[in-house]
Amino acid sequence: MIRLGELKGARGSHRDNKRLGRGAGSGKGDTSGKGHKGLLARKGGGRRIGYEGGQTPMIRRIPKRGFHNFTRKEYALVNLADLDASGLKDATPETLRAAGIVKGTEPFVKVLSTGEIKRAVTVKAHKFSASAKAKIESAGGKAEVIDVRG
Repeated sequence: MIRLGELKGARGSHRDNKRLGRGAGSGKGDTSGKGHKGLLARKGGGRRIGYEGGQTPMIRRIPKRGFHNFTRKEYALVNLADLDASGLKDATPETLRAAGIVKGTEPFVKVLSTGEIKRAVTVKAHKFSASAKAKIESAGGKAEVIDVRG
């Protein structure tokens, strides 16, 4: 039986830390590998992210264009033809993902009216196009809206 105190790492998996500032003979004495003065020699010193040595940084050289709406909601789109072909009786975002109809990482689902639906299906989604809702209900199904906030 292996005891906790007898565990050892694989050979070569551990390397001792460099011993800095231990005399000229160590090869890392005096300035401890930090050179002389300057930003990189200071305690806590270092370059910030995006610093390019005084040259105008890339983030300032590239033109800014357009507007990014940080509250925008991304929807995965599902067509009625896909719903009809799936054979699902109750369609929720989870069952649609499991069936492979919804791919990708979008958190919300919107049902569009492309194609026809010939059977009664209960569909729960975050959004429906008006014509998709009408087609689902005319086939005897239900279109239930999931609250996006909840």
